Amino acid sequence: MPSLRDIRRRIKSVKNTAQLTRALQLVAASRMRRAQQRVLAARPYAEAMRELIGELAGQSRAAGADLHPLLAHRTVAGVGVVLITPDRGLAGPLNTNIIRRGTEVIMREEGQSLNVQVVTAGRKGQDFLARRGRKLLGTFTGIIDRGAYDDAIPIARLVMDSYASGAIDRCFLVYPRFVSTLVQRPEVVQLLPVEGPATADDAANTGKDLEYIYEPNPGAILEALLPRYVEVQIYQALLETAASEQSARMVAMRNATDNAKELVQTYTLTYNKIRQAGITREVTEIASAAEAMAASSR
Repeated sequence: MPSLRDIRRRIKSVKNTAQLTRALQLVAASRMRRAQQRVLAARPYAEAMRELIGELAGQSRAAGADLHPLLAHRTVAGVGVVLITPDRGLAGPLNTNIIRRGTEVIMREEGQSLNVQVVTAGRKGQDFLARRGRKLLGTFTGIIDRGAYDDAIPIARLVMDSYASGAIDRCFLVYPRFVSTLVQRPEVVQLLPVEGPATADDAANTGKDLEYIYEPNPGAILEALLPRYVEVQIYQALLETAASEQSARMVAMRNATDNAKELVQTYTLTYNKIRQAGITREVTEIASAAEAMAASSR
């Protein structure tokens, strides 16, 4: 049985831990609100651009124009995977879930005898793959918290250059999609070749069966817009990751604080029981000694 001194030390240590997790929870809550506002504000723009790409691609195909290289499908020999993770831990199962999903994609493509090249954004994914001896096509760290659009440009350029040179023929983007404060879902989307989601069936279902006139022509607009589209998708993934990280960290630190408080209560109860048992033993010893002295004096 531990001594009273040991239990006092444990109670002090757990209280200090609870103060630390409480502070981390408050910091994460403050950052989470800003990150959520940014990701929710950026989603309509990314979705509208996706619809526009689909409309432009459809008109280009209908006109018989040459497709932009980022839209062209070709025989797949090499695959690129852009894995976006946070830079830090203390975010519950978030990092594990993202890395597991990214690993599943890598193993699936390698199972088809394809050459897989990985680009990481975030230290957690980079460290995981580096420990397993995987050579990375590119690594980017310290960009999740900043949430700047300029940070997405080098990643997009690296991917597009690799696609244009033929080093990769298809590219997937793996990141955590922010659903709510309690839910962050690992997402896998095809980044290249660009696939416009807008189709004739979708337009009929949404009531947007409209044909727009683009100047100078859809092909010229695609030429200028497609690189920006890839950048926007990566930037949106960075924002989703930042919001997911802060939400997961806030929940994890809140649970850790609650667990620490429960542990303090348990230790305090144990401390009181041991202390009471010691007092009872001392009283019993004193009473026994008093009876023995009284008996000897008779």
